[in-house]
Amino acid sequence: MEFIADLHIHSRYSLATSSDLTPENLWRWSQLKGIRLVGTGDCTHPKWLDELEQKLAPAENGLLALRQMPPIDSVPETCRAEVSFLLSGEISCIYRKGGRTRKVHCLVHLPDFASARRLSSALSRIGSVTSDGRPILKLDARDLLEMALDASPRALLIPAHAWTPHFSIFGAATGFGSLAECFEDLTPHVYAIETGLSSDPAMNWRISALEGITLVSNSDAHSPSRLGREATVFSGALSYDGIHRALAEGNGVAATIEFFPEQGKYHADGHRNCGVRLTPQQTVAGNYRCPACGGKVTVGVLHRLELLADRPEGTRPAGAPPFHSVIPLIDLVAGALNVGCNAKRAVALYFRMLEELGSEFYILLEAPLSDIERVSPPLAWAVGQARAGRVLIDPGYDGRFGTVSVPSVPTCG
Repeated sequence: MEFIADLHIHSRYSLATSSDLTPENLWRWSQLKGIRLVGTGDCTHPKWLDELEQKLAPAENGLLALRQMPPIDSVPETCRAEVSFLLSGEISCIYRKGGRTRKVHCLVHLPDFASARRLSSALSRIGSVTSDGRPILKLDARDLLEMALDASPRALLIPAHAWTPHFSIFGAATGFGSLAECFEDLTPHVYAIETGLSSDPAMNWRISALEGITLVSNSDAHSPSRLGREATVFSGALSYDGIHRALAEGNGVAATIEFFPEQGKYHADGHRNCGVRLTPQQTVAGNYRCPACGGKVTVGVLHRLELLADRPEGTRPAGAPPFHSVIPLIDLVAGALNVGCNAKRAVALYFRMLEELGSEFYILLEAPLSDIERVSPPLAWAVGQARAGRVLIDPGYDGRFGTVSVPSVPTCG
């Protein structure tokens, strides 16, 4: 059995998130996107945990399901499917190690509410777990892993957006050079990393030390409509143990669904305040200084990965699962109509496509172009271009998202 999962999201208790982040809305948008398993996000926040326990019931497979279903007509019939939840959260670890300040974001997955309560209680003795859904703690990431395993031997810890410059395990500004440098004796318990929006599996395949580490992708959504920006296709049992086994054994990920990495906001080097984007070679030639103001350049994911890579571009380890680079459907719709993503015409056509054909991932990856053309010929053309990788790219840098679009979309008649 294959199913799509998005296991890194946030609740409305995290900073800079939408008030629409409720279990009911996550249930609805998961179906619209084609996601069968969604993380709860923020599973160490006491108030969010209270709400989750009130609204989600444990199932036999170790996952969770809504106790009371919302009106089914909130989801088009073409998109309807069962949605399960998995307890998940993100912790920001900020600490000193090896003579440097480290800032590492980690995902934690837990099998039940009791484990989440135990971990939340343990973390509360270190710092606040109530001020932000993603707690910011003076805590070594290695010690967080130990605490998670104390909360449950079946806990999973995954380094989040592993290459982001400022808050990740391999980040240029505050990260490490290897998993072992960070997690020491507990490294064997780290089965996977999240590649993040600014890198894709092909980039990570250039690091031989990551062979045997499962690569996963998630959205890091701060609003329900952002679910599925990236996701992981699992193969096997739709259960907590199935997810644990897939990550630990490395053979249960069938594929990942990716941003084009250039669209991520830290892909290239640069200095946002001056509007300067640089290649790694330009950064080195300029002694890591902005050519406009002399300020420090933010080293992006591409550059950092080049520094740690010990394999040439194009390397693909034996047995590595495929990945699909996609442009979000609303972006393709807006481009086909030559309007903004929030325009009424774009939103109307987006939902018409779902009602006529099925979920967003089905449309982006599987739907026959002839079926899409029946509803919108310009959109069919755009989806075909995106599937073929015929895209126009303007890379992101220093916190500014890049843009990826298809060329010369015909206008709607």
